Order: sequence, then structure tokens, then C-alpha cells
Amino acid sequence: MSANLRPIAAVPRIALDEVDSTNAEALCRLAAGETAPFWLTAGRQVAGRGRRGRSWTSEPGNLYSSLVLVEPAPAEHLGALPLVVGLGVHRAVAGLAGLDPARLRVKWPNDVLLDGKKIAGILIEANEIAGRRTVVVGIGVNCAHHPEGTEWPATSLAAAGLAVSPDEVFACLAGSLAATLAEWDRGAGLAAIRRAWLDIASGLGEPIVVRLPQSTVSGHFSTIDRDGRLVLRLASGEERRIAAGDVFLPGTGPADSGADEARGGAA
Repeated sequence: MSANLRPIAAVPRIALDEVDSTNAEALCRLAAGETAPFWLTAGRQVAGRGRRGRSWTSEPGNLYSSLVLVEPAPAEHLGALPLVVGLGVHRAVAGLAGLDPARLRVKWPNDVLLDGKKIAGILIEANEIAGRRTVVVGIGVNCAHHPEGTEWPATSLAAAGLAVSPDEVFACLAGSLAATLAEWDRGAGLAAIRRAWLDIASGLGEPIVVRLPQSTVSGHFSTIDRDGRLVLRLASGEERRIAAGDVFLPGTGPADSGADEARGGAA
């Protein structure tokens, strides 16, 4: 078994009261000699980061966490890591007592939805430190509160009637993600991961709008390929494979404004 797939009890957790960003702090500690894999959690972030460099303050009450992995898989398999993590987060939230798993879906590329609203977000950052490929997996879960006025509506476990602490959610998350990474097996188990992800995918087979950095494109969400790319069937019948973008249902989310943050809890 890879060191990155050790049982949960063997993966240490660094728990802090406040950090700029759990991803940034985790990277600093790794560069300073901390041995990976390890988890880093914080009660509050004052400069949380999302995709495309967005920043915001993340107040206490939600789970802010990062998992550091070194050489988690060969380079050709890393494109599927967001599917693995999204599935692991979905399974963790679905395992909370009192929550019907049927209410949960995953939204490509990096969100978990509860009743169609964002409950958790993921930010994965890859680096090379001392000649080793390092991946930091940032995960935020809205436990006590959630932001208002976001393009894709957000919610929290508290709003859904569940009084769950960040530590309780973390315990589920750490175990679920360890098991899902082991199932993935550095890419060897991708077929099963992909099937499980598609079983819980939001919008599959439906018309969607994908916002890209310079444009938007519409079509039907056909599937996810083996590299984790969204396969969009255009009106012409052509299939377009998209590696990164922001997905909306038709009529939701202004096409010309900034995208949802990926994490912090889950904005």
C-alpha cells in the first residue's frame, strides 16, 4: 500500500485556530520539512483561496481543511483526482447521521450539492517540491453557516437541520477520503470511481452552460471521460471535452460575471 493510502489513524492532523489559507499553510509546512501525508485544519481562514486566485474570509463554524499528498499517482492519472476527491467528500457528507444520501449530488468539477445547493467545495493545487510532485487537496464544508447571494446558491448542514461540528465532519471526511483514494489505487481503480461519480452527477444528460475563461458554451452534459474532463454534446452533434470551467443550468448564474469560489467553506 502506498504511504499516501495509509489507514486514517496513520495520517496525522495539524489543527490550528487561524490561518491565511489551509492550502498555503500546508504547503509552507511541507516546504519546512513536515512529512506527508498529513491533514491541516483551521477554525478560521483570513485569506482563503479559490480557483483563479479569489480570496475571502472564512469565519468559524465550518470545516476548512487540506490534505497533503506526495506523488499520489503517475502524472497521466492525476487529471482524475478531482473525481476521486469529489466522490470521497460526497460519501463523507452522505454518511452523516440524519441525512438522506439521495439529497446529495456532485457538480462538475469540484462541488457537492445538498438539495441542489452547494454544501462543499474543493480546491486542488499541484506543486513540485524538492523534485517531488505534491498535491494539496483543500476541502471546505458548510457546517454552521453559508454565504448568501452567490451565483450558485449555497446551503449549510445547519440550514438542513443537522447540528454537526467541524470535527465530526472531519472524522467522516478523513475516513471516507482515505477509503476512496485506496479504491482509486493511483489510477488503477479509475473505472469504478468514474462509474460511482456518474451515478451521483448533477445535470448528467441535461442541457447545461459551461463558462470558460473567455467565453461560454452550451450543450448537453454527456459524460466524464477517463481524464476527468466534461464531455459536452453541442447542438451540432459534436462532442467537446472541457478540462476546466464553471457549470450552470440554463438561466442560472450570469454568464459574464466571476465564478463561484471553490472553497472557503463552500461559497
